[in-house]
Amino acid sequence: VQLQASGGGLVQTGGSLRLSCVVSVRTFSSYTMGWFRQAPGKEREFVAVLAWSGREIDYADSVKGRFTISRDVAKSTVYLQMNSLKPEDTAVYYCAAETAGLPLSRLGQDDYDFWGQGTLVTVSS
Repeated sequence: VQLQASGGGLVQTGGSLRLSCVVSVRTFSSYTMGWFRQAPGKEREFVAVLAWSGREIDYADSVKGRFTISRDVAKSTVYLQMNSLKPEDTAVYYCAAETAGLPLSRLGQDDYDFWGQGTLVTVSS
């Protein structure tokens, strides 16, 4: 299984970007998909998750109301729409896939089975 993330770039404060992550697998609809980020000098942190059912979504408090996770099953792609970007959103963003279908309440970073290579988002002030 391969995950290919794209869509990062340089944007001004208040701007928007949409990240995409294409998953090379036929069973994409059975995967829980997450987005994570790692800022320079910091640990990787959770951003958003979309459960395999498509009915459960969760966000980090720091991005609630600004970021939206979604998916296109036909394209085996998960998206992260990022609006009202702030300098503190600057990070390498990673997509990840979890295949066991764990409840979101029990899902941690170590439970994800596959990771993409990351895409850099830089928000200038």
